[in-house]
Amino acid sequence: MKKILWALFAVAIILTIDIFNKVPPKTGTTAISATRLAQNIKILASDKFEGRAPGTPGEVKTINFLKQQFQKLGLKPGNGDSYFQGVKMVGITASPDAVMKITVGNAVTSLKYGPQFMAWTERVRDRVSVADSPMVFVGYGIVAPEYNWNDYKGLDVRGKTVVVMVNDPGFATKNPKLFTGNAMTYYGRWTYKYEEAARQGAAAVIIIHETKPAAYPWAVVQGSWTGPQFSLESADGNMSQVKVESWIPGKIMAKIFAAAGLDYAKLTAQAATRDFKAVPLKATMSVALKNTIRHVVSNNVVAVMPGTDEADQYIIYMAHWDHLGRNRALKGDQIYNGAADNASGVAGLIELANAFLTGREKPRRSIMFLSVTAEEQGLLGSEYYARHPLVPLDKTVAAINMDTLNTYGKTSDVTIVGYGNSELDDYVNAAARMQKRTVNPDPEPEKGSFYRSDHFSLAKHGVPALYFKSGVDNIKHGRKWMLAKIADYTTNRYHKPTDEYSANWNLSGAVEDLQLMYVVGLKLSEESSFPNWRKGNEFRAKRDAMMKK
Repeated sequence: MKKILWALFAVAIILTIDIFNKVPPKTGTTAISATRLAQNIKILASDKFEGRAPGTPGEVKTINFLKQQFQKLGLKPGNGDSYFQGVKMVGITASPDAVMKITVGNAVTSLKYGPQFMAWTERVRDRVSVADSPMVFVGYGIVAPEYNWNDYKGLDVRGKTVVVMVNDPGFATKNPKLFTGNAMTYYGRWTYKYEEAARQGAAAVIIIHETKPAAYPWAVVQGSWTGPQFSLESADGNMSQVKVESWIPGKIMAKIFAAAGLDYAKLTAQAATRDFKAVPLKATMSVALKNTIRHVVSNNVVAVMPGTDEADQYIIYMAHWDHLGRNRALKGDQIYNGAADNASGVAGLIELANAFLTGREKPRRSIMFLSVTAEEQGLLGSEYYARHPLVPLDKTVAAINMDTLNTYGKTSDVTIVGYGNSELDDYVNAAARMQKRTVNPDPEPEKGSFYRSDHFSLAKHGVPALYFKSGVDNIKHGRKWMLAKIADYTTNRYHKPTDEYSANWNLSGAVEDLQLMYVVGLKLSEESSFPNWRKGNEFRAKRDAMMKK
C-alpha cells in the first residue's frame, strides 16, 4: 500500500511541474552572455553611431549592424526578403531663434527658446505662427467620461491657447478614487494633452512643466525637443494638429498668473477637483516658428525564427534602437549616446535571439525580434508597425518590450510596468519563482511609464503586451541604494549626452532579467492558447473583437 501511495505521490508531483521547471540543462538561458551584451552596448553607444537618430548616418550604421548580427545568428528576414520595414516620417526642426511673447495688459514678457520655453509644430509648413491668441487655463486639459471629468465643458477654445498641467488629478491628490490615484493614466501624458486640444480646436497648447508630475527635469524637455521632431505624416500634412505645441517651466508660468492677478498655487490645486472651471488668463500669446522640413524613410529592423508547427503564430520581442542623435549647438560633448536608453535593450534583443537559436527546445510558435525606430519621437516606429503589421495582430500572441536594462547588478525582484493588466503577469510570476525572485508593480506609477514605451503601441491595438523592467531591491546593496541609483540616472544622464557606456556597469542583473524573458517567451511558444488582457482592462474589447473574426 505504501508503494502505491508513494507512486501516486510521485505522479502528482510530476503533473504539477509546469514547463518553467522543465527547461532543460542546455537551455538557451546559458547562451546569454554579459560579455557580449556589454560589447554590443559599447558599439551601439559609441560616438561612431552619432546618437542613433532616425534619418541620419547614425541610423544607417545602426540598422546595418543589427541586420549583420541577425544574419550571423541565422535569423530570417521579417519583411519578405528584407530585414527592414520602411517607416515614412516627416522631421520638422524649429529655428532656435524663436521668441514667445506673452502679453498681460501693456506688459510684454519675451521668453527665450530653450531655457524659458520649448515649442514646435507637427504641421508640415515652413512657417507656423500664432498671433495674440487668448490664453485659457484649462486645468489638466482632460475629457474622460469614465471618470466623470471634462475640463473643456462649456468652453470654446477655437483660436485660443490652452494652458494645461502635466499628469492627472489622481497624482496631484494621491486619492485612489480619483482616476487611478498616484498611478498616471494616459490622460496624464503630454501626448494626450496635445491630442485633446486638437480635438477641441485650440490654436496652441502650453504644458506647464513641473519636475515631479512630469517625472523629469526641464533639461529633459529642452534636450528632447531640440532639433528635428519627427511624426507620421497624414494625407493633409498634419493640419488637424494644433498649430503650436509647447512647454513652459512652472516658475515662469507662476509669474504670468501673478501678472494677470491670479494665484498660481490656488488655481493649480483647484484644477484637481471636479468643480474646477477653466479660467481666462487675461493674457495673449504670440510665437512664430520657422521650420526646416525633411521627409525621411526610417526603418524598423525585423528578424524571425520560424516556429516548428505553429509558425503562423508569433511572439514579439521588441526594443527601440533610436536615440536623440547629435546637437551641434552644444558646447563640449554633443552626442546623445543613449547607452542605457536603449542600446542596452537592443543588445538584449540580440542575446535573446542567440538564446532561442542555441537552446535545445525549439519554439512551436515563431519568434519575432523587432527593433523599432523613433521611440524617442513619440513611439512612431512601433505605432507604424501596429498600423502595418508584418503578421496579423490576431496571430500575434504577445509582445515583450525592453527599454533600458539593469546596469546595477542582480535584484531579488522584478518589475512589471502595468502589473495587473494582462495574463502575461502569470507567466512572469512563474518564471521569477524559478529564480527565487518576487514580482512587483512599478514602484513609480506616477511616471506613467506604461504609456511611454513601445509596447503601448501594440497594446492600444489590442495585443497583450508586457513591459518588463529590472527590480529595485538590489541583492548586494538593497532597495534604497537601487532607487537612488535610478533617480541619479534620471536626473543626470537620462536624455543627456552623459548616458554613455561604462566599464563599471554590473550587467549580471540584466543577464538574469533576459533569462527570465527568454523562459517566458519559451513558455508562450509551446502553448496553443492565447493570453488576454484582464477583464475590465481598456484594451480587452479590441483583443476580444479581433480574436472572434
